[in-house]
Amino acid sequence: MPTVLITGAGRGLGLELARQYAGDGWNVIGTVRSSSAELSKTGARVLKLDVSSFEQAALLREELKGAPIDVLFCNAGIIGARGASLGAFDFSDWEDIFRVNVLGVAAVIEALVDNVAASKQKTIAVMSSRLGSISEATGMTLPYATSKAALNMLAKGLAATLSPRGIVVLALSPGWVRTDMGGAGAPLAPESSVKGLRKVLEGVQQEDSGGFISHEGARIPW
Repeated sequence: MPTVLITGAGRGLGLELARQYAGDGWNVIGTVRSSSAELSKTGARVLKLDVSSFEQAALLREELKGAPIDVLFCNAGIIGARGASLGAFDFSDWEDIFRVNVLGVAAVIEALVDNVAASKQKTIAVMSSRLGSISEATGMTLPYATSKAALNMLAKGLAATLSPRGIVVLALSPGWVRTDMGGAGAPLAPESSVKGLRKVLEGVQQEDSGGFISHEGARIPW
């Protein structure tokens, strides 16, 4: 039975990932900052983790020592204050966004890379966003967008670093999804987005490592 570990699995896309993987018979480990009744209903093993705490991330190494993780899906992320623009930046908020969206992901991967290397599928996915594309930048939501651009660089760099160990690293964009972050007006249902993301992961090859890919399987320009 393959194993997936999903950070930020208590709601939104993380919870939908847990539901779909569990429904297909995977062993699911979901991390949350606080308890989640909905995640528990999926049958997932629930672990407490605030990804902004690098110390908590490091503890995962011991807690999951020796347990292979086929897919490590770093989903946890925050968007921060809405409407940030030049002249009204909240730099403390911007720091928090980077701490969660970039440094927290790096800390989780560092803690669990040996678990991934010990698995059959050897895949790491980070939940990015099309807003992280520098080529397509419009200046909207800059604190969040810059964090996702940095996350893409992390994924690209780790893909090169981990290639000798046979590990695939992907930056994935879920599309504009109806979640707390995406809002009620978003065109895409979580179920559809996650179905697409999982299809991408199912078909991934070593040569795809370091890619920035949409839920529809299309390459996104850097």
